[in-house]
Amino acid sequence: MRQRSPDWFDAQYNNRLRVSHSAVLLDRWARASQLVREKMFCKLNLAYGEGPMERLDLFPADVHKAPILVLIHGGYWRALDKSDYSFLASAFADEGAMVIVPNYSLCPEVGIDRIALQLVQALAWVWRHAAEHGGDPNRIVLAGHSAGGHLATMLSCCDWKSVAPDLPHHLVKGVLSISGVHDLAPIRQAPFLQADLNLDADAVRRLSPVHFPAPEAPVYAIVGGDESEEFKRQTQLLRQAWGQRAVPICEEIPGFNHFDILHDLADPEGRSHRLARKLLELRWYSALL
Repeated sequence: MRQRSPDWFDAQYNNRLRVSHSAVLLDRWARASQLVREKMFCKLNLAYGEGPMERLDLFPADVHKAPILVLIHGGYWRALDKSDYSFLASAFADEGAMVIVPNYSLCPEVGIDRIALQLVQALAWVWRHAAEHGGDPNRIVLAGHSAGGHLATMLSCCDWKSVAPDLPHHLVKGVLSISGVHDLAPIRQAPFLQADLNLDADAVRRLSPVHFPAPEAPVYAIVGGDESEEFKRQTQLLRQAWGQRAVPICEEIPGFNHFDILHDLADPEGRSHRLARKLLELRWYSALL
């Protein structure tokens, strides 16, 4: 990457400033999510660990042995909450998937290393306990947005047997990275983030999925057509690093910015929604009945 100024990196990565109505969209997510939690049967704040943020929300499907979609929220590792993403659960649960949304601690209270380890713990909980709630632990798919895309792609590379011997080698069956950050090097150059993230060169190397060996499970990488050139580059970087076998889908979805791309995920006719359904191998679709 050629030399750029700190202001340039801030302009590329500060999505709340890039999208003038971002506050409206975030408020819409919060209100829609509250409605989903009120209307849907769900189990909230289940503990996957001992820490106060080590909780997850579970939205079961009305089918036996449902595939499991684990949604990892964004917010640059320092903001937002699982409760902001509940609105994504209803369409997938209606189509026959269990949806699980974990929380994690935020920077600067913890580092990104700790967040990744918390989510490893969350997925171990999913593997061990989802069947008690009607899910199929052999069909776990991750979808992550923004920083959540970074965390989801990290988790696709986890050596699960080294975490615990009861876990399978291939715990994650697929990943959808939505506007994901796959290389942390430019994040380190953005002043509005660096104060909270405190990244150094070693952390960038250690925590950037582009430096990991390619996983065996397929990773779909998508980005909004109206996003910054850096976010589009971040999506292409994953394909370049891991190749077409590991990243068979790498594309822009026209007409969406960094926030409303999640509306495409919530829409049963949306491209990202259909990609998630493909990873989940969902065949039952109530809208056709």
